[in-house]
Amino acid sequence: MRRTERYQVQGGANSLWHIYKTVSFWKVVKCFIFIQIGRITPFMGLKNWIYRTFLKMKIGKKTSLALMVMPDTMFPERISIGDNTIIGYNTTILAHEYLIDEYRLGDVKIGNEVMIGANSTILPGVEIGDGAIVSAATLVNKDVPAGAMVGGNPMRIIYTAEEMAERKKKRNGAV
Repeated sequence: MRRTERYQVQGGANSLWHIYKTVSFWKVVKCFIFIQIGRITPFMGLKNWIYRTFLKMKIGKKTSLALMVMPDTMFPERISIGDNTIIGYNTTILAHEYLIDEYRLGDVKIGNEVMIGANSTILPGVEIGDGAIVSAATLVNKDVPAGAMVGGNPMRIIYTAEEMAERKKKRNGAV
C-alpha cells in the first residue's frame, strides 16, 4: 500500500503546469544543484553530508548512495534511509508524482541494511523494511516487507523473509 496525500488542481491544465504553486522555484533550483553535485560525488561521507545538510534528507550511518542515484528534486526531505543501506547505481527515489488532475506527495522510508539494485525506481509513499533486497530495475510501487527479496515490474515478492533465512542457512552450510 502506498501512503500519499492527494491534492486536486484547478484551471484546466495538468498538475505539472501548476508546479510552482506547489513548491518554490528556488527550492527546486537549490535541490537540483545539490543533487547533481551529490550524484557525481565519489565520497560517501561527503555525499551523505550534502544530502543531510542541504536537502534535509534523513540518511543513516554507513549508508551508501551509488553514483547517479536521483533523490526527489522537489521534496527530498520526505526521504529517510536507515543505517548500512546500499542504494544502487542510477536509482530514482520519488516523494512526489504529478498527474493530470492532481499531484501526490508521500514519504519514502527505507530501512536498515536494505540493498536496492541498480536502475530501480521507488515511488512515493512506500516503505521498504529492514534487511530487504530489491533486485535491479525494480519498480517499487508498494511496501516491501522486512527481510524479503522483491523484483520486477510490476514488483513481486521473490522470497519471503523466512525463505531468505532458509537460503542463508543452507548457503552457510547449516542444514
